[in-house]
Amino acid sequence: MKGLIGKKVGMTQVYDEKGVLIPVTVVQAGPCVVTGVKTVERDGYSAIQLGFGERKAKNVTKARAGHLAKAGVTGDKLPSVLREIRTAAGEETPAPGSVVTAEVFAANDYLDVVGTTKGRGFQGVVRRYRFGGGRASHGGAWTRRTGSIGCREWPGNVIKGKRMPGHMGNARRTVQNLQVVRVMAEDNVLLLKGAVPGANGGILVLRSAIKKPAAKK
Repeated sequence: MKGLIGKKVGMTQVYDEKGVLIPVTVVQAGPCVVTGVKTVERDGYSAIQLGFGERKAKNVTKARAGHLAKAGVTGDKLPSVLREIRTAAGEETPAPGSVVTAEVFAANDYLDVVGTTKGRGFQGVVRRYRFGGGRASHGGAWTRRTGSIGCREWPGNVIKGKRMPGHMGNARRTVQNLQVVRVMAEDNVLLLKGAVPGANGGILVLRSAIKKPAAKK
């Protein structure tokens, strides 16, 4: 299992060797410093903790600064984002304090990308769930409303999970099996085929795909 923390830069398009146009997302992937290693014997699971970004040391809490110091991560600027990447038990992992770059991935690798979707605030059912709404004439008067949400007698309540107006977006989402089109190792940049969750500048977790698609015959 390989992984990195990255930042969404934006979307563009590139051509492959056959001249086919491919929409890609540009991701700044790393460099990430290893700030901790979790083991089954000590923590109950196996993972590595990575740090990404920069924040002035004076703006970092003492608890986090102490945690980073144990990994040998010190200086005027410290990582602003910490995330964990699960690993297999007994798998060889980089030592705390070492740096992981975009070179851990290669072209044609498949990744699972975790991000936070754009927040849309409080929205109605037409936008949130693409409801069709009611009729616009002949006594309608509920053009963009939900409609019936329960019963008068049995069961006499609103069933759990009923789709209703509410907070839309700003949720953690994972997009599986995104192909790496190109690795620009000198700039720590990955070009991923397709779209990823969130707005430009959003933090992403990139990890090896769990459900890697079968090779095309």
